[in-house]
Formats: sequence, structure tokens, C-alpha cells
Amino acid sequence: MNRRQFFQAGAIAALGPPADAVHRAGYAERDITPEIGMEQPGGYGKVFHKSVHDPCKVRAAVFEGGARRVALVGVDALMAPRPLVLAARREIGERCGIAPEAVLIGASHSHSSGPTGMVQPGEYDHASPLVRKLAYEQSSAAHPGYLERVRGQIVEAVCAADAGRAEQRTSFGAGHEDKAAFNRRFRMKNGLTYTHPGKGNPDIVKAAGPIDPVVTALGTWNAQGQLTGCVVNYACHATTSPPGISANWIYYLERAIRGFFGPDVVVVFLQGFCGDVTQVDNLDPHANPGGEEWARLVGGRVGAEAVRVLLSSTPGAAVAVDARSRTLRIPRRAPSRERLAKCAEVVRQDPKQVGATAWIFAKEILLLDALLAKEKEVDAEIQGIQVGPAAFLAAPGEMFCQLGLDIRAGSPFRLTCPVELANGCVGYVPTEEALGPGGGGYETRLTAYSNLVQDAGTRMVRAALEVARQMKPGAMPEPRMAPPFREPWSYGNVPPEL
Repeated sequence: MNRRQFFQAGAIAALGPPADAVHRAGYAERDITPEIGMEQPGGYGKVFHKSVHDPCKVRAAVFEGGARRVALVGVDALMAPRPLVLAARREIGERCGIAPEAVLIGASHSHSSGPTGMVQPGEYDHASPLVRKLAYEQSSAAHPGYLERVRGQIVEAVCAADAGRAEQRTSFGAGHEDKAAFNRRFRMKNGLTYTHPGKGNPDIVKAAGPIDPVVTALGTWNAQGQLTGCVVNYACHATTSPPGISANWIYYLERAIRGFFGPDVVVVFLQGFCGDVTQVDNLDPHANPGGEEWARLVGGRVGAEAVRVLLSSTPGAAVAVDARSRTLRIPRRAPSRERLAKCAEVVRQDPKQVGATAWIFAKEILLLDALLAKEKEVDAEIQGIQVGPAAFLAAPGEMFCQLGLDIRAGSPFRLTCPVELANGCVGYVPTEEALGPGGGGYETRLTAYSNLVQDAGTRMVRAALEVARQMKPGAMPEPRMAPPFREPWSYGNVPPEL
């Protein structure tokens, strides 16, 4: 065997499955960049956009295996409200025939995106004049016209991806990135848990929760070996917030992947369980970087790892496509009557007199009470989407990271991607421990946004694993085996020559 023959044999072995091992997949994206002057979501008061940094998008992937199709949709948004999801699914079903339970719509939780939250249109129309004023005039609120635009663009992206389905091969893999995200909750010497206790705080004992360093990347490749689209799953709050309207660090994730594979690759990002995980390292004594640098750092590191995973994984057939869904009814926690009375007194005062934090969370208690008068329980859809050996297990809250690790530990799938803020939003979903005696912190505050009972996360994990076990994992594509050994390379099978 000469030199050319030796390396040619290795190259043939690396090509992966034969050309007939294909399935059909399509990708598409649509623009949802909000207008200057629209509200910037993510807080409890009103803030307005003044500039544009980069576009916000809807990105969709549709996979077909056998007689089934599933859609994975990533939205550059703080949240995807439940009514928007149901309306989009209904139209997708009418236009494309994809079943509602087979469409996963996940928000990236970008705090620099368009107004899809917090208060929804008409949500407090039943309430008192005071509460209506607090909700619509003094709280972060979704824009009805923008919600309708996002709904329409989700439908258009999915339908375009479905119409563009072509015979392709898909690869699956997972990598590791543990320097981009950090748990923001810490055990303190007083026995409680604080969120963002501050750099250099001498009362910090240790981190109160984990991170999830797994970067999962699913890549779809055409007959020419070019990457046409990919789906990436990682767990980190999208709160780096470069100046202006932005997809947040997901913009730089996309740039990193496109920088290597080409400008037309569609990058569908699905946010992992990161309710208590952000880019902030509270144990680092150095000052935090600015928003632009932070966005580049997180997006670049996660994107670089996704590129490595995509390069290292083998494309193959992904015919095992499936979808399951079940909806839980979960009760809300309720404030006491005494607390309601005190909060009513606080909100009638000037925030500067009582303190902005006290005023904001008093307002939230009154808003929650109005919601409880209308609905004491909320819907929480737990969904499973399967593509080959990968399962995307989705829940509608800002889920604590440990809950995602629990799902991954109990899942029968080789690749399990927990997806938060999918198909609705029920606020923060802490662990039971975080709402227990030694818990506490920002995420456990009782608000109109976050108010589910203590075991809500446990219920969602249990339901997600039940959903996962209803589906049968597909095989992970593997590289071709090398041809049987015949002889060593004749150029190299010699003793040293002196």
C-alpha cells in the first residue's frame, strides 16, 4: 500500500454512513427585531429601547422521520407567552399539518429583546383601578402588536423550514463549557441563601447550586458535506445585554458558528435550565466586563465549543422522530391577608420614600392577588421532542439548573437537552430546597411572575421523565469502521537507518 492509498483508505473510513442513510430536514429564520421606543423586557418597571445592536430572530428546524414531523423553534425573546404559543401552533397545524404537540417553541430569555412580557394584554382587565394602573402603567408590559408579529413570524419560519425540507444527514454530539456560566446563589454564614451576594462578600460560604456545562449540538449536513443548520442547547441566562436591542450573547454564538461554517447556517438556540445560572462569577474578585465584552465572551465560548462538537460528530440517519406532551395543573402560592394590607399601604406611597425594592415587590403582591382571584392554578406543559438519539425535554418556567441535571440523570436518551421557557412562562421554578428553611434569594420571592407551590419543580421533573420514557431512543450515528488490517504502511515499517 503506497502513501496515497494508505491515507485514501482512512479518508473513506471517516466519511460516515453511506449516502442513502438520509432523512429530510429544513431550517429557516425570520426577523422579529422590535422598533426603537418599544419596551425592553426583563425587569419589574418600564424601560425603553433607544438603539439597535443586532437583530432578534425566530429560528426554526423541522425534522421528518417516517410519517412524523417535529419542529424546534428558538425565539430571541424574554418569554413565549402561552396564548401566543397556542395560536402559532394552531396556524402551523392548519398550514403545514404538524401536530401541536410536535412543535416546541422556546424563548432564549434575552433581556435585550422585544416586549413579549411581563404583563400580558388584558391580563388585569378584571382588577381594581389601582391594580390596573400598577399593571399597565407601572410594570413591564408586552406590546399587543409585537406579540402578533412574533406569532406570525414563528408560523412563517416553521412553514418555510417545512417547505424547504430536503434529504440530509444529521449529527449529534455534546461538549463541555464551564467558564461561561456560574450559579448566582450562595449559602451565607447566617444560614440563608442569597442571590448575587456581591463580590468580596466575607459572609459567602459556598455556591448553593450547580451549573450545567454541557453544550449539545445537533447539526444537519447536505450531500456536499456542508452544514445547513444546527440546534444548540446550553444553560445560561441571556443577561449579558450589549447596548441596544439584541439577541444577547446568542448573537455571538451564531457568529462563532457561522464564522466557521458559513453565513447561511441557521442556528436554532434552545435555552437550558438556568433559572439560577448567569454569566456573573460572584467569586471572581475582578470587576465585571461591560455588556459587549460579556456577550462576546459567553457567546464566543459556547459557540466555539458547539463548532468543536459539530466537527467531531458523525452525520447519519435520524429517522427516530417523535413527540409527546402532557399538561400539569399547578397551584400558586398565596400571600397572607396581613401582607396584602401592608403592601397596599406601601404602593400608595412614593417609591423614593419607602425604597424602590420595597415598593416593587409590594406592587407584585397586589398583582399576584388579582391573578389569584382569576386563576389559582396555572397550566404547565411538559413536552418531549425526539430527533434520533436526542431528546428535548421542555418546561415553561425559569427552571433551576439542578432540575435539568435531574432530568438528564433519569432520561433513557444518550443526549438529553432540558429546555426552559418553552411553550409558555410560569416564572421561576426553584428546587424544593430553595424554598425550604435554608433557602431564599431573589428567585424565591413571591411575585405575580413567580408564585408556584414548593414542589412544582419536582412535579415537572417527574412528568418530563415520564414523557421521555414514552419514546424510544434512536441510535447514535457512528463513523465507519476502518477496513480489515492487511499490512502496515510500507513507507513506515522500517527500523531506524543510521
